[in-house]
Amino acid sequence: MFELRRLRLLHELALRGTIAEVAASLGYSASTVSQQLAQLEREAGVPLLEPDGRRVRLTAQGRVLAAHAARALELDETARAELSSSQNAPARVRIAVMPTAAEALVPPALSLLAARMPELRVEMRELAPEVALFELQARAFDLVVAEQYPGHTRPVSEGIDRTLLGRDPIRLAVPRGDVAVELADLRDRAWVLEPQGAAVRRWAVQQCRAAGFEPDVRFEATDLVAHARLVAAGHAVAMLPDLVWTGDHASVRLLELPGSPVREIFAATRASSRDSAGVIAVRDALAEALEAHRPH
Repeated sequence: MFELRRLRLLHELALRGTIAEVAASLGYSASTVSQQLAQLEREAGVPLLEPDGRRVRLTAQGRVLAAHAARALELDETARAELSSSQNAPARVRIAVMPTAAEALVPPALSLLAARMPELRVEMRELAPEVALFELQARAFDLVVAEQYPGHTRPVSEGIDRTLLGRDPIRLAVPRGDVAVELADLRDRAWVLEPQGAAVRRWAVQQCRAAGFEPDVRFEATDLVAHARLVAAGHAVAMLPDLVWTGDHASVRLLELPGSPVREIFAATRASSRDSAGVIAVRDALAEALEAHRPH
């Protein structure tokens, strides 16, 4: 009989690629991970790992067992969720959220949950969607709040469910004294965008190119509040979703983008935990918080 804890190590190795990353993720030493995987290999009676330079990689048999390990972990999670729901036991839900959701959605959602489900413990970490969705597969979190922009659908992963929480309009933000009336007027302005590699950066650059120019990106920041402050100070222009404006945005002027684009904000969960009472409660509260949000 395989031990579930060792199967999880194999599953993590299949996802992360190195023993060092598995150890760092789960809080073990690399030697402990290696020892446990060696024990799993003895129990399996077939080679699961083989040398790959200074690292190791899964053998064909290792990949087969890793796939079974993923299913075993899903069954374990489903069973625990059903037992917890049937006994009305206090639950813990670990969430990873993008920065705008951490600021605008999580506080009101927690207030709703405190009234409806006071025994629920919610733990939050702010992470970029690309990282958070990967960690969801690795079971570091139970729910992830992420976004996708028009024409930039995020990859679909087996065993991961998505629920649309709502849609968030994206507009041009320019300093109050700027005379621009449309995107094409901003070809000679300094821009602030997210760093290279981010889906929203690629999307924003495409909007500028469609308007006939390459944006002069002088500033990069992952924090959209920093974008808003650069615009308010008169140093840049930006494309910002309405969710950024949790307070007064009178210090900037908002203009419509061509086609009035919106980004989709969704909650991602593992299929094995989608029926968990705690996960459902958190997801519903986040959706209500988004619906109630209005720019001031």
